[in-house]
Amino acid sequence: MKYASDNKQFHINVEPGQIGKYVILPGDPKRCSAIAKYLDNAELVADSREYVTYTGSLEGVPVSVTSTGIGGPSAAIAIEELVNCGAETLIRIGTCGGMDTDVKGGDLVIASGSIRMEGTTREYAPIEFPAVADVEVTNALIPAAQSLDQSYHVGVVQSKDSFYGQHSPETKPVQSELESKWQAWLRMGCKASEMESAALFIVAAYRKVKAGAIFLALGNQEREKQGLDNPIVHDTSIAIKTAVEAVRQLILAEKA
Repeated sequence: MKYASDNKQFHINVEPGQIGKYVILPGDPKRCSAIAKYLDNAELVADSREYVTYTGSLEGVPVSVTSTGIGGPSAAIAIEELVNCGAETLIRIGTCGGMDTDVKGGDLVIASGSIRMEGTTREYAPIEFPAVADVEVTNALIPAAQSLDQSYHVGVVQSKDSFYGQHSPETKPVQSELESKWQAWLRMGCKASEMESAALFIVAAYRKVKAGAIFLALGNQEREKQGLDNPIVHDTSIAIKTAVEAVRQLILAEKA
């Protein structure tokens, strides 16, 4: 069944020709305009539901910004429809909560892969299939963070569906399951917890496009539990600059 009308995608309300092959994906629609300021001649393309889209350019190549909303289901919809419109490389930019005690508020976390503790990806691939970031995109994000002299970490993150399942597991009927798995992720060295990267990596793999993800750590509840210094940081500008620089370097590498 075709849900799009007049060539526009049903949810994001854009069509082929309006989207660049490179797309930056924040969760919050309000972040789109802030990211678009880093592009040349960016214009608002669509504002539909949680999906706000701008398209401009970097190094003369069209680049778009589209918000995905919160969680895997809405992110998967955005990714599917963006790829329908020509997107080939997707970089998620968002926030996360640190888990490994080396991760402090204000640090960047670059996801090499994601724990699929959510439901969306189970409707794409068996749980044994890993959710991993594209190597080229990850290898662009790392030097971008280095060039900005920013503290960063690279590793596996956890994708979940329930924000309050993480922050108040003791109130949930499945408390023991939530707490035991959280401890398992910590013992495995999981860097941080967020809500969209598993969907991004799995849908990108299915649609044969490239994807990466970078997050600003807002804080770290494990550091707080252990009485360690736990700065709380909400300014995502350094993560935005890192993602934009990574896109720029990917474009220059492709031109070369």
